[in-house]
Amino acid sequence: MKLCYVNGRFTPPEEAALPLSDLLVQRGVGVFEVIGTYGGRPLLLTPHLERLLNGAERERIRPTLSMEDMKRLVREGLARAGGDVQVKVYLSGGDVFDDVEGFTAPRFFMIFEELSPPPRKAYEEGVALAPLPFGRKDPAVKSVDYRTTYALSRSGAFEVLYCPDGEITEAGHSTFFLVLEGRLVTAPLSRVLKGTTRSVILELARAEGIETQERCPRVDELPRASEAFITGSVKKVLPVVRVGEQRIGTGRPGPVAARLLKLYLDRIQNWLE
Repeated sequence: MKLCYVNGRFTPPEEAALPLSDLLVQRGVGVFEVIGTYGGRPLLLTPHLERLLNGAERERIRPTLSMEDMKRLVREGLARAGGDVQVKVYLSGGDVFDDVEGFTAPRFFMIFEELSPPPRKAYEEGVALAPLPFGRKDPAVKSVDYRTTYALSRSGAFEVLYCPDGEITEAGHSTFFLVLEGRLVTAPLSRVLKGTTRSVILELARAEGIETQERCPRVDELPRASEAFITGSVKKVLPVVRVGEQRIGTGRPGPVAARLLKLYLDRIQNWLE
């Protein structure tokens, strides 16, 4: 960790603190975003902060700052931290809950830490996901409650994959895509978090003439899939070669993921702010 912003000021990590009375600490109430950078500039900053504010509204957390103020502080923090980092932006539940108004005194804080993309080997060999027979409680909110993602700790998987009632919705920290009979299939926004990279990948795929379907792929379709991948702000496009015990395609990263990753990197300037 390189730098923090809390209580209205930038501070070294060892000096940053939240009071134990904050409901993020006591009850796990809070929303957050992880924003990647490229060349020192934030990637998809506006969509990330829009999602933070939308999640806060659903959780009845009253924002403390405007969108423009948050953008200004993110950029100031990046200038102070230097180099490429990942920015974790939080709105906590704060200390006050009102039955009518909700969480009226939240805390806005940020953590600027070393960028931690997956290793090159993960892109060259692909990763495995650990299926879980349920989905996230509220997929429209990027809540601080990520306890279920630790279910993979004994599986050797890269992330969990939510599969309620045999349908595949999303991975623990990512959007999931399946390539099935030449089509790109991913769950609709009514079932999953609105991934910032998800929308970019769908846009790129359609521009390239790749047919897309926004529906939940099914677990029983995995044996017929030619490839799969997950997307995210830091990982970008990462091939998936196994889900549980099921091998995907040839068991090696496929051409569609490679093609979309190249397109994304070639045009990444379009999404820097």
